[in-house]
Amino acid sequence: MKIENVVASTALRGDFDLQAMALALDGAEYEPEQFPGLIYRLKEPKTATLLFRSGKVVCTGAKTVDDVRVAIRKVARVVEGIGVEVDLDPPVVVQNIVASADLGQEIDLNAIAISFGLERVEYEPEQFPGLVYRLQEPKAVLLLFGSGKLVCTGAKEPRMVLEAVDKVTEDLRAAGLLR
Repeated sequence: MKIENVVASTALRGDFDLQAMALALDGAEYEPEQFPGLIYRLKEPKTATLLFRSGKVVCTGAKTVDDVRVAIRKVARVVEGIGVEVDLDPPVVVQNIVASADLGQEIDLNAIAISFGLERVEYEPEQFPGLVYRLQEPKAVLLLFGSGKLVCTGAKEPRMVLEAVDKVTEDLRAAGLLR
């Protein structure tokens, strides 16, 4: 399993003057006609942080939850450095973890769709080449591909990704669809 992206949110303060911040922050992107937030990218850890007028912040692109925390603290210090009062160590809430994995063999998506049933599975190969498998526990969505590769999304903690991959592997083996 490899974490590809961690998306998390927090709030740094009550409200931001995004136009003034865009002028003061080196490399900031702010085009309110295109997107309502200011985009500020870090090279290390490689992330994009979206700052909104409300003071809410979304960090995306991190590979670990720790990297999200580091990125948000760095952005808070940079914003404080231009004279904006902010919380330097705000509580961070993970919204989504996207991870990839490989089952190690090709799988028959048609057989999986029939075996797993329509209440948990969406499979329309003419629309999308993957099978969408919704898990209740852990609450996550898996995109399964015929190659045996999969993408897990919707997890809030790395352990949930592992549990989801273990669960689908177990379900596939139980149905005789995986060695």
